Amino acid sequence: MANVANIETLGLSGIGKVFYNLDYETLRTHEIQRDEGETSQNGTFIVDTGIFTGRSPKDKYFVDQPPSNKHIAWGNINQPIKKAVFDELFTKVKAQLSNKDIYIQDAYCGASLASRKKVRFVTEVAWQAHFVKNMFIRPDESELEDFAPDFTVYNACKCVNKDFQKHGLYSDVFVVFNIEENIALIGGTWYGGEMKKGIFSMMNYWLPLEGKLSMHCSANVGEKEDVALFFGLSGTGKTTLSTDPKRRLIGDDEHGWDEDGVFNFEGGCYAKCINLDKESEPEIFGAIKPNALLENVVVNEEGIVDYKDGSKTENTRVSYPINHIQNHEPTLQAGHPKNIIFLTADAFGVLPPVSKLTKEQAMYYFLSGYTAKVAGTERGITKPVATFSACFGEAFLPLHPTVYAKLLGEKIDQHGVNVFLINTGWTGGSYGVGKRMSIKATRTCINAILDGSINDISFENFPVFNLQIPVALEGVDDTLLNPRNTWSDKNRYDEERIKLAQMFIDNFQKYLGVDKEFDYVASGPVIK
Repeated sequence: MANVANIETLGLSGIGKVFYNLDYETLRTHEIQRDEGETSQNGTFIVDTGIFTGRSPKDKYFVDQPPSNKHIAWGNINQPIKKAVFDELFTKVKAQLSNKDIYIQDAYCGASLASRKKVRFVTEVAWQAHFVKNMFIRPDESELEDFAPDFTVYNACKCVNKDFQKHGLYSDVFVVFNIEENIALIGGTWYGGEMKKGIFSMMNYWLPLEGKLSMHCSANVGEKEDVALFFGLSGTGKTTLSTDPKRRLIGDDEHGWDEDGVFNFEGGCYAKCINLDKESEPEIFGAIKPNALLENVVVNEEGIVDYKDGSKTENTRVSYPINHIQNHEPTLQAGHPKNIIFLTADAFGVLPPVSKLTKEQAMYYFLSGYTAKVAGTERGITKPVATFSACFGEAFLPLHPTVYAKLLGEKIDQHGVNVFLINTGWTGGSYGVGKRMSIKATRTCINAILDGSINDISFENFPVFNLQIPVALEGVDDTLLNPRNTWSDKNRYDEERIKLAQMFIDNFQKYLGVDKEFDYVASGPVIK
């Protein structure tokens, strides 16, 4: 039963039936009865999120008010909205949700008891409650009895803001965070990921101000309780490489690092489904079963999903509880990391397959968040394009990126963490000429990092970038370790290396003079 006092605090003028923390079976019944989607052949529910098949980053705002406004890094990512406009939008949202049957889903964000937040989600759509139940940590019955949220999300996806031009907003869609009132409003978009990434953004605000690091990464732990973190943008192999039958998965996307160690923010996974194949990704394929929730996939009359069909979107997704992955860490937390791995898919064929970083270089490459997109990944891309996303997740950082980089450096020092840069991209030439780094070679490099054997070999300097690269590594062709050796035209390689180095230098201009305590530039490429 819902706590009546808690429901009254929602501020709605009237409420129909309140469905409070329904179990999976009941949610499934509601989804079917309300005709919110269809069911696949194996019993997985499928929904369509309409025209919004991804986040709406241009419609994301923070209320500009003290004292939180002095911490936020305002700009294209963190856009300000006036308190008066927020109040008008809140009135619209409450009007949309009033006198309706509503779903309340309470959840924890953060497996660490010292760092978790209690979050309440309010929506009129059953599958969105299902999505939240999948993605966040599910309290038990005793914890729900006196659950008092630290933050409340009102998801009024059916509410559009027709006054957006008067309000000076981008469109009739809005995703707004009021830090002082601990409220988020969602309107005009049905995409479930707005709730997931919205709370991730808030964790990225709260935790660093407490001296704790929030991270956009996957994490696993080995038999010797050694923890590894994997940072990387889309297409770098983060999910694939952190999924290891010999290591327990802590989480696939969002983590914190506090005084006790690393912990998952979430209680589930949100995996891409496009071209999903049982042989290449058996864990994810096997996780798609009842209680999972498929988004925007194409299904035939027999209920069979065609994962190769991207006609609705290339961003087809599935959310599922993490216990659908057999080899996961049930506590969703572990000790302090032994190794940190930055993944980049360098389509220019310049970077080595593995490099060892100093603490200062780790902060530099963390701030850079580099990878490269290739033809076919996005509309209009016909040749490799460098992409820099600070801290490998700039879209979700309310604070200035250097805040997170400094915390990373402090924790590397404190816990003696090894940091490596792995290139999962091209070798022997750029995209279209060279070839993609073999998964076998990449796995061999990562296994050497995880078992510690890489620390017992000799390294040499990689010019221009001044990285330390292995002279030899068992199981990897010596020629591959220095990418210059893989190019037939060495002069062309030297030119491409200078070009990529200049891209890093140009991207880093925005950090010049930001932090008087640390000269980040000195740890990056140097062109003489």
